[in-house]
Amino acid sequence: MGFVGGAALYPMVTANGEECHNEWEITFEEIHRNSAIAIAIRNYVDFSNDQEYLYEMGLEILIAISRFWSQRISYSSSLNQYVILGVTGPNEYENNVDNNWYTNYSAKWCLYFTRKSLKQVEENSILDFKRIISKTDFKMSELERWSTIEKNIYLPFSENLDIYIQNDGFLNKELIPANEIPIDQRPINQNWSWDRILRSPYIKQADILQGFYFFEDDFSKESLKKHYDFYEKYTVHESSLSPCIHCIQSLKLDYIEKAYDYFLRTARLDLNDYNKEVQEGLHITSMAGTWMSMVYGFAGLKISENRLSFTPRISNNWEEYSFRINFRNRVILISVSNKSTTIDLLEGEEIEIILNNEHLLIPSNKTLNH
Repeated sequence: MGFVGGAALYPMVTANGEECHNEWEITFEEIHRNSAIAIAIRNYVDFSNDQEYLYEMGLEILIAISRFWSQRISYSSSLNQYVILGVTGPNEYENNVDNNWYTNYSAKWCLYFTRKSLKQVEENSILDFKRIISKTDFKMSELERWSTIEKNIYLPFSENLDIYIQNDGFLNKELIPANEIPIDQRPINQNWSWDRILRSPYIKQADILQGFYFFEDDFSKESLKKHYDFYEKYTVHESSLSPCIHCIQSLKLDYIEKAYDYFLRTARLDLNDYNKEVQEGLHITSMAGTWMSMVYGFAGLKISENRLSFTPRISNNWEEYSFRINFRNRVILISVSNKSTTIDLLEGEEIEIILNNEHLLIPSNKTLNH
């Protein structure tokens, strides 16, 4: 793609490490996948507490990804801000757009996270820091550019609606809610021309709401509600990646029964063949989304203050649900009913968790009922 100095863009589809996707609007434009790699590094370190990974491998990857963003971003003299042109965001029903909010925000976050990780490695493992700086030929001037971009990247915003705009031009569309599409024209990707789809307001999968999922600590619940209430009605969920994110976000807003409906959509995507494509195979992404809906959604799992945190909820359609997780050499069983939450530490040393914002200590081989 013409970039230099060790900039890296991870492949969208690969069998051998090289890009194997054959559509230019995805291969060259769905570049937010680079941020997914950085998010995976963050999540792995947060959940495992394996700081050594960051020193041994992770930081080099982050530097390469940030170099990509630094070179892919353009400066707009008319806006006096940095922009990202010609992309396809998570919503694949808008191709070759400018300033997809999710892409821009995830690039901003990657630059921040790389700078933060560089500082962490320098403070905690100076030998690794010097080795990485030498190996990657890293210059401190790169930090200055990254910081400047991070502070001045353009994030499209509507003052009238008080929400971020999915990408430049989105509000120029005829904003007809998805529930007005005749049922015999769904899914639209099998009934409409691409020209018609690209001119429509319909969102294939969570886009801005996916950003609110990955970077939840950056936004208030009030802001999430405004964006959810606006974008959900245009989302057609013609991707296996979409219902689980909407399930999780519904639960953050206490839309419990709406979350239950989205849970069913991700759990039964292939069983009910919602998108009329099961003949092509099963969606492993939907299977993963089912797990995410339960664990991150209904159980409200996250890492907070370097601890496991839960804010459990349950649908009126259920009496109880339970699951196990392996966390830092501990096996934990979480059971949630209409009356209580039970946490069993089945294996491993005592652990402090956060349950509904309360810090609780669970001794080894003990049960906490709350």
